Amino acid sequence: MNADVSKILNSKVAGSNPAGTASTHAKSKINNRDQELFDRLLKGEIQQGERTPEQHGVRLSQHAAKRLKERAIEMNSSEFYKLREAMDKLRSKGGQDSLVITPTAAYIVDVNNDMIVTAVDKGGLGESVFTKIDSTMVVD
Repeated sequence: MNADVSKILNSKVAGSNPAGTASTHAKSKINNRDQELFDRLLKGEIQQGERTPEQHGVRLSQHAAKRLKERAIEMNSSEFYKLREAMDKLRSKGGQDSLVITPTAAYIVDVNNDMIVTAVDKGGLGESVFTKIDSTMVVD
């Protein structure tokens, strides 16, 4: 849940929320987003078995796609699911440009745009320096 939705859900300004309308509206937006994602995931599974990044709600930048290919990092459905969950948690904590470390690789993600910006395989981490990030999450 992003910070703006959280503010709406938690606001208690007198007279501004008759019968819970703002809160109900915010919750319906969240539920609609979840429903849309679920529908896309379901259609993708039925049509092709293996889901594409977009069906997980995660997109690849051109740079990330190039790095994945160059570094022979294979991203399966499970990896995309982990990244999707990580981005949701990071978003709820205010993360925007984040480092997500999985058992397979490390990813720089643009949380607001649900996009993988770049990737580094675990073997290539060594003494890597990651700059311009505001949060980090380690995923099992």
